[in-house]
Amino acid sequence: MVGSEVSGSGPRRDRAVVLGGSMAGLLAARALSDAYRTVLVVERDDLPLGVSSEPRRGVPQGRHAHGLLAAGLRAIEDLLPGAAREVADAGVPVGDVSGNMRICPNGRRLRQVDIGLPGLAPSRPFLESYVRGRVAAIPNVELCTGTDIVGLVATPDGGRVTGVRIHPRASSDGGATLAADLVVDATGRGSRTPRWLGELGYDKPPEERLDIDLTYTTRHYRIAPDALDGDLVILIGPTLRHPRGGVIQIGEHNLAIVTLFGILGDQAPTDDEGYLAFAKTLPLPDLYEAIENAEPIDDPVLFRFPGSVRHRYDRLRRFPGGLLVIGDAVCSFNPMYGQGMSVSAVEATLLRDHLAAGEPDWRRFFAAIKPVIDVPWQISVGADKSFPDVPGRRTALDRVMNRYIGRLHAAGERDARVSTTFVRVSNLIAPMPLLLRPDIVLRVLARGR
Repeated sequence: MVGSEVSGSGPRRDRAVVLGGSMAGLLAARALSDAYRTVLVVERDDLPLGVSSEPRRGVPQGRHAHGLLAAGLRAIEDLLPGAAREVADAGVPVGDVSGNMRICPNGRRLRQVDIGLPGLAPSRPFLESYVRGRVAAIPNVELCTGTDIVGLVATPDGGRVTGVRIHPRASSDGGATLAADLVVDATGRGSRTPRWLGELGYDKPPEERLDIDLTYTTRHYRIAPDALDGDLVILIGPTLRHPRGGVIQIGEHNLAIVTLFGILGDQAPTDDEGYLAFAKTLPLPDLYEAIENAEPIDDPVLFRFPGSVRHRYDRLRRFPGGLLVIGDAVCSFNPMYGQGMSVSAVEATLLRDHLAAGEPDWRRFFAAIKPVIDVPWQISVGADKSFPDVPGRRTALDRVMNRYIGRLHAAGERDARVSTTFVRVSNLIAPMPLLLRPDIVLRVLARGR
């Protein structure tokens, strides 16, 4: 592995505690290691070191397909230099995010051209264990595993968080308190920070939610190296007529992860015949043809995702000092769009930059990550609202944009510039208004019938 990451200026503050040892927590710890003498990562699961493809208990979605967008890979490489090369050397195929990723939204197969953005499709456990090993090798980072997080510790007036109460599972005593100059909540969708804020006398953050009732059903296959014709990923999105889809990704050592998904309660069966029959009903046949004669190596496993949730910490008027929130604990996206890990990685780079600019300030930090969340939130929620049975208010702009995006996908079948622009925006590399640039609009109107 590449040597330990160090900051040019060296740590300035005493101790930071990260709650949660998943991707967001690990990358946050890396960011904090530049600014604090000691960084402790508190995690409920036991986390053995060493790269592994086995999912851990605390990440039930870990066995399912996960996207790593170009922006996410770029952010991980920024925090952990050499990561892309090391992951590839460990057996994960590398390709272009357009040229080797077959993206099929709205029943359309976007035209594929190399655009110079590298892409990887490792399994979530493999990538997370790699990142964990790199972070654990940083001299001032310590992983405190097998430990429950009990609650926050604050000053008598609740104005500042000063630590966290923990309980090691192997201990029979009443637990302990970890003092901290900064606590970062990276505990994911189940974050208790909204409740803790209420206990400290603060308002809970406003919540935005879109219920989608998504189901994931995943199994792994041994697949011929040329089964995808040189592609690493096939992603088939749902359509209004067929509100189901699927993804196959080629991860480490040619492990093929196949995830079939349905919205509004639709789900793939978990028996052999039913699983293949569901795959055959997807809007396009590409995924079914890839697995029709492939060898499954395990049984299908089901996972449910009720809906996307965003906690608007950026709208609060009061918030305790010494506390920040990151990753899915701020915004949990519909996983169908593969945005969560990448957004967390980008947020970690902003956390590093935020601390390098001065003392942690919750207003500045939540304002800094807001635009990073806005774009993927608009992409996923906007697309989900195109399904009429998904509850939620639609504006006139929502309806116009969904019609336009449908025509954009149609144009992207034939027009390389349109498909490239869409891929760059959906990979969070280019700004969303690029889709409305006059030259793109003209191409969509001319070729998107």
